Amino acid sequence: MKIYQFKTNIQCSGCEAKVKSFLEGHPEIVRWNVDLTNPGKLLRVETSNLSPQQIVELLQQAGYKATLMEKARL
Repeated sequence: MKIYQFKTNIQCSGCEAKVKSFLEGHPEIVRWNVDLTNPGKLLRVETSNLSPQQIVELLQQAGYKATLMEKARL
């Protein structure tokens, strides 16, 4: 399992709802969440096989930007 964190331009719960179908609809995304209280609006994605670039592209399809912040391992 891979865990990635991204700085995003997701600003509110409405924005979060817009990306939900793109992230939850993908079979290789196990879990995700956005910390809206963090100034960087950090998105944390747990995936079985996606690359950071593929996650960035999913967010772009939803109309948002993301920059990889760090990678952690389980």
